[in-house]
Amino acid sequence: MRRRFRRWWEARLPLSDTLVLTQRNVYILPTASGWMLALTLLVLLVASINYQLNLGYLLTFLLAGSAVVGMHICHANLRGLTLHLNAPEPHFLGSAAAVEVQLSSDRKSARYGVALSVHGDGSEAHHWAWTDVPAQGSATVQIAFKPPRRGLHRIPTLTAETRFPLGTFRVWTYWRPAAQVLVYPAPESPAPPLPAGEPRGGGTGSAQSQGIGEFDGVRAYRRGDPLKLVVWKKAAKSLGTGTDDLVSRDAQQAQRHELWLDMQQASLQNPEARISRLAAWVLQADRLGLDYGLRVPGTEIAPDTGPAHRRRCLEALALL
Repeated sequence: MRRRFRRWWEARLPLSDTLVLTQRNVYILPTASGWMLALTLLVLLVASINYQLNLGYLLTFLLAGSAVVGMHICHANLRGLTLHLNAPEPHFLGSAAAVEVQLSSDRKSARYGVALSVHGDGSEAHHWAWTDVPAQGSATVQIAFKPPRRGLHRIPTLTAETRFPLGTFRVWTYWRPAAQVLVYPAPESPAPPLPAGEPRGGGTGSAQSQGIGEFDGVRAYRRGDPLKLVVWKKAAKSLGTGTDDLVSRDAQQAQRHELWLDMQQASLQNPEARISRLAAWVLQADRLGLDYGLRVPGTEIAPDTGPAHRRRCLEALALL
């Protein structure tokens, strides 16, 4: 019942990547320490009335006045802040997604002890990210959460709070960002060998894998080969081991075969395991600098190479 009410209440919050905190969306209640202070003041007041203690009256009203002033300072410490969510980067399933939030203040005095966290129910522990916001400045905090599965996920509801200066009052707000984060499938580890290349049926060149870590389309460097044909990643490894063996791409071999990463080549029963294997193959082919294509149900991405091509393939696997 409580969880259902929370979902209903969160659905009423507006979706926005920028939130300005005002009196309409900032809440305040006493903390456990605040209620204890109130009980202590009540006992002091009753004792002062009973024994006619002038110093008791002075102490009671001095503490009560301090608590009231602290309440106003605590509320003003959060009110007026501007929260802005920076666009989150895609990440792989199983790792925490880092959400970066920028806090900006136009006030001429600093704000202390402001915390942000992912809002959850009572069974979830809060992991607070604390910061101080300088006068007429900004501060940045990172909040992490773990999506349960691959795909496109909306950023969960966030909460910001402060208990400055006395800790007797808790001032907080809830924020529902509109941004979404893309979660790539977790790559299989250790990564299996790449599948064998296919005879070319048209298009631009690529390489063929023999399934044992060697690829056709690569040969020993010959004097006069263009520098663009040199496989620099393999050259760097050779130089790192103290040898100067260079390899070049063989254009004739590359014209006959191309590397396709196909769902049917991932011989596993579990569909999610097959997607994880394809993700591992994409990363392996990209690391080797090979041209590769991707075939999944409903999508075919032509062979290519580079960060943009790798991102496109991983996005296709994430949204499959």
